[in-house]
Amino acid sequence: MSQSIIYNNDITQTIKNTVYNDKYDFLNQSYSSLYPNLHRYPATMLPQIGLELLRDFNAKKTNLLDPYCGSGSSFISGLEYGITNFIGFDLNPLAVMISNAKLTTIHKNTLYEAKNLIFEELNNTNKISPNNNILSRITNIDFWINKDAQNKLLKLYHSIINTCKILNNNSLNNILLLVFSETLREVSYTRNNEFKLFRMKNYETYKPDVIAIFTNKLNEIYGKYINYYYPKLIENKIEYHIYNSFFDNKKYNLHKVDTILTSPPYGDSKTTVAYGQFSTFINEWLGMEQARKLDSNLMGGKKSKILYNSGLIREYIEAIKDISLNRALEISSFYFDLENSINNLVNIVNKNGKVFYVVGNRRVKNIELPTDKFIAEKFVQNSFIHLTTIKRKILNKTMPVRNSPTNQTGILSNTMNYEYIVVCEKIH
Repeated sequence: MSQSIIYNNDITQTIKNTVYNDKYDFLNQSYSSLYPNLHRYPATMLPQIGLELLRDFNAKKTNLLDPYCGSGSSFISGLEYGITNFIGFDLNPLAVMISNAKLTTIHKNTLYEAKNLIFEELNNTNKISPNNNILSRITNIDFWINKDAQNKLLKLYHSIINTCKILNNNSLNNILLLVFSETLREVSYTRNNEFKLFRMKNYETYKPDVIAIFTNKLNEIYGKYINYYYPKLIENKIEYHIYNSFFDNKKYNLHKVDTILTSPPYGDSKTTVAYGQFSTFINEWLGMEQARKLDSNLMGGKKSKILYNSGLIREYIEAIKDISLNRALEISSFYFDLENSINNLVNIVNKNGKVFYVVGNRRVKNIELPTDKFIAEKFVQNSFIHLTTIKRKILNKTMPVRNSPTNQTGILSNTMNYEYIVVCEKIH
């Protein structure tokens, strides 16, 4: 039986019941089972999910938009499916850099030439005049990186920049700076198994070999790009535009699209996945102002002054308000932003265009928030029909199986164990 919702225009629409489909669990598979990621990134969607959705719902092979593109998982799904035109938006410069690198065609010979030239430049120390002001961009750098590593990172960075200039190839920047970014984080005192910034224990004894780490990262990322991405890119003529911005069609005047495939944040970054913290070092190094405030600028980052009080999510926010008004206002902020984002997207989708949202329903104050139904509701309110919502198990988790959402000793609850794939179609 469907759940009926009556809107202000007195037209009854339906949101269909969720259907569990174990095919979408992708048991024993990881991200790298399809295309290994070129750079670590938090909470990445499995590209296999997107590929299966595009196939199952017979999406057109024309174009694909991801308004919260992250590291570009949706683009990889589309690339494997046969789509050649991609549009993406993300506020995180690191995310944009990763996505760009995945879709940029760089000939193998150029990559090898760049590799040799980087080390030639590095050995010609007289030619390198490091800009020490770069180090001052990283907040409290001595707390995070030892002095010797700082100096070697500077020389390495300038060797990369000089190499791109000598070869007159700006496309190299993305992939080489991904190698540098991985190196930067690896040689820092941060705990590598954390997305947030925590300094490792016994950091005083950590003396990383910067050049050796860079060399290993370079070989690793080159190998992934050449073996997985390069063959697909040279096989097709890829066109892409990835913007370091919120989606804003008025600003960019984009053509209409036939497919939206995305996995938006499951909640505000401060209390769910800290995309900004994870990316801080490279974003600061490259000159992003207020990089440490990025999480506050993402969806739900600024607390609302009023409660979200419409639609099916209202009763859940009311229940949270009875426990904590502050948390209810924070949750409201996320849903206000998510609604505005969806409203900005609906007019760019062609008739019969498909929309796929892969989301998790987070738990706040031990109350599970039905974000999947919220998304379906908002699209149905905007000339879409809700085709289905698919439930899948999350089998590769980076969070504890149980936590304490009430902060009361001994009271535990399950964390997010499932994702929901909302599928809608534009009807006019």
